[in-house]
Amino acid sequence: MTLARLTIDASQVTAEGELTILEAARNAGIYIPTLCHHPDLPAHDDGHGTEAVYHGSIRIDGVATEYTGCGLCLVQIEGEGIKRACNTQVWDGMIVQTDSQEVRDLRQENLSKILSQHPHTCLVCPQREGCGQESCISNVPEQERCCSKFNSCELRRIATYIGMRVDTPPYVPRGLPVIKDEPLFTRDYNLCIHCTRCVRVCRNVRGIGALNYVTTDSGVVVGTVAPTLKESGCQFCGACVEVCPTGALMDAGIVWREREEQLVPCKHACPAGVEVPHYVRLIAEKKFSEAAAVVRERVPFPATLGRVCFHPCEDACRRGKVDEPVAIKSLKRCAAELAGELRGEGLEVPAPTGKQVAVVGSGPSGMTCGYYLARQGHAVAIFEALPEPGGMLRYGIPEYRLPRDVLEREIENIRQIGVSIKTNTKIESLEELFAQGFDAIFTALGLPNGALLAVEGEDLPHVLNGIAFLRNVKLGKKLELGHRVGVIGGGNVAVDAARTALRLGAEEVTILYRRTRADMPAHAVELEHAQQEGIRVSFLLAPKSISLNGTALNVECLRMEPGENDISGRSFPVPVEGSEFILPLDNLIVAVGQTSDLPENFDLERGTAGYVKVNRESLSTSRQGVFAGGDMVSGPSTVIEAVAMGRKAADAIDRYLGGDGLNDGRLMERPKPSMHQSDETTFNPGKRVPLETLNGEANSESFLETVCGYTKEQATDEARRCLKCDLRLYLSPPVMPPEEWIEFNGDNIRHVPETEGVFELFDADRELICIKGGINIQEEMLEKLDSLEQARFFKWEEDPMYAKRESELLQQYMQKFGRMPEGNNELDDDLY
Repeated sequence: MTLARLTIDASQVTAEGELTILEAARNAGIYIPTLCHHPDLPAHDDGHGTEAVYHGSIRIDGVATEYTGCGLCLVQIEGEGIKRACNTQVWDGMIVQTDSQEVRDLRQENLSKILSQHPHTCLVCPQREGCGQESCISNVPEQERCCSKFNSCELRRIATYIGMRVDTPPYVPRGLPVIKDEPLFTRDYNLCIHCTRCVRVCRNVRGIGALNYVTTDSGVVVGTVAPTLKESGCQFCGACVEVCPTGALMDAGIVWREREEQLVPCKHACPAGVEVPHYVRLIAEKKFSEAAAVVRERVPFPATLGRVCFHPCEDACRRGKVDEPVAIKSLKRCAAELAGELRGEGLEVPAPTGKQVAVVGSGPSGMTCGYYLARQGHAVAIFEALPEPGGMLRYGIPEYRLPRDVLEREIENIRQIGVSIKTNTKIESLEELFAQGFDAIFTALGLPNGALLAVEGEDLPHVLNGIAFLRNVKLGKKLELGHRVGVIGGGNVAVDAARTALRLGAEEVTILYRRTRADMPAHAVELEHAQQEGIRVSFLLAPKSISLNGTALNVECLRMEPGENDISGRSFPVPVEGSEFILPLDNLIVAVGQTSDLPENFDLERGTAGYVKVNRESLSTSRQGVFAGGDMVSGPSTVIEAVAMGRKAADAIDRYLGGDGLNDGRLMERPKPSMHQSDETTFNPGKRVPLETLNGEANSESFLETVCGYTKEQATDEARRCLKCDLRLYLSPPVMPPEEWIEFNGDNIRHVPETEGVFELFDADRELICIKGGINIQEEMLEKLDSLEQARFFKWEEDPMYAKRESELLQQYMQKFGRMPEGNNELDDDLY
């Protein structure tokens, strides 16, 4: 390796001989401004333009030439004159000046050319810090204002660093297209400075090539290679938005303060925080065992959840805004099934801690809690009153949705890491568990009882409770139903009960629901499957009374109509006067809610709805050492929500027992994913890969699983539909101009004049924590030196209108973060 020893601004620098001046300077902590360069992108002269690009439907013709850069990284080399730092290699003995007067003048000249093609009035506006952007006190026309990003955009920071010439030509609105009707992103070509970063990240880093540039008489013009993003081959990854130094490319509908959550919504929509992008990417690479390991880091039931989860991740999937969401749930199932048996690797249990934890209830929340506590080294015993473990997974979900052998395998995996499961063991008192030597208890009894209708006749022999009905079927009890069965309710229990009744021999099954279809909480796919099997659904109907008619039932029903919205946000059903009619049935199954079976002598405080009260952060109850989770705390919820609470409880219990809580629990290494698509993982632009389902009528004749899983080939095809929204977060941030950070100490504060003004305080990570104005800012800062311990740096500015300036800065901060700075909590938000 050849090393070059050079001097940059009087600093001695040693660099590899292949580096450019820009790279060598940055490695040495010396800043050189540039708008076209980015740490993760090839140099601007790597590749050429094309002969035509598009701004929407407008074709722009030109020539395919080499882009020569923004011209802001100029430096002066002794004996060589002015050169661009981005493409000039270092050599031994080189002497470089980055800030000579000639360099400054040329940079400002080149910056003026850029700004003449970009709205820049806002960059020098004295009110810019507190601008609300909805109106302009300087009456600047809207088309001449900067974008909503102007307070933090790279162009503004660099323009401030270089300095704008007073003779910078005024911006003349060009009336270029603003594309807002395509998925995920907006493109405002009026704000584009044609730095070609977006082109290079798309072409060279991602390997896609949906963007390019042409050279026209007026200069470089960037655009798509076809009229629309889809036609251009865009994969909607957002890398172009990530590297854009202005607001020309923006994420549609993304709130800055929630940026990461909204850019990778699948992971953040998952109650358990499963790393969806990572395991989907592994499936695309046909690494099924690794994908299953990623899922098991956060949930112990991947095959189960791959069947019964109601996938909030898919509802949030950004691919759904392009065409259809990725089939994340089915991919989870596929990973679990194609990974083989989970044995040993990655599941080594640490040395025993000597602590014992009792888990009461073996449903998804209890089993999850036990699984993760065992992985921390604690001795865990799960107690279950029924003959087999699983709770509602076993006794509430029919086998056509969750086959018994699937659940058995996943419960066996939990046993294999040392969890003891004791069935046919009903716990009546928590005291007996503490007496047995348990150090902590997690109660997760669920809501095993069905709610009542509270109408006359619901205690008749042919009226069945939905929860008990499903449980008795799973227990193998003989149940005889008549030909005509009605089911009251609109949730998933009602749909499961109806489909089960059909499989037990009922010829006509009707679901009666008092609200509209839009208000029905049952999952749409499950209801669709029920209707395909021949189950009828009658909306806006409610039972008024039930009576015997020989061996059958007469159900008096009322027609309903939507009324005002209730606390749930749904319209409250109102009876239609005189609409009563009789519905003859052989059996009626009531599935209108669930209730607790918590023993009174557990002595746990309950809330107004009857659910156990817990600390929402730790899930600790009113009793020392007792934690609670699942439906008995949250009310009826989904399996994934119960699993998430179980994991959260395990973290809190481990801390209670003296541990550090659950770490990330990774079962495999996380190498930085490749940004460049390979032949094996080429993006799939097609529609969602359909799942095979059994014929509807055939389904109703058995409890065979109705929805089939993906094959390996189907799974990889579906996984390749992922937009890889997370990849852009692996890109390096651009190198911003240095800011002056004054250390927050008494000596430095005393150098500040005793004058009117405003100061800002920052913590060790240079995060803004306080904004304060006053008649004597030195005195104000000395007070904060004693009261705000986390303050490490400060900035200040003199301003006789300090109250107005303080308000402007606070407004800017609140626009960005949606809250006041930490050190301003004593201020009244309403004042700002």
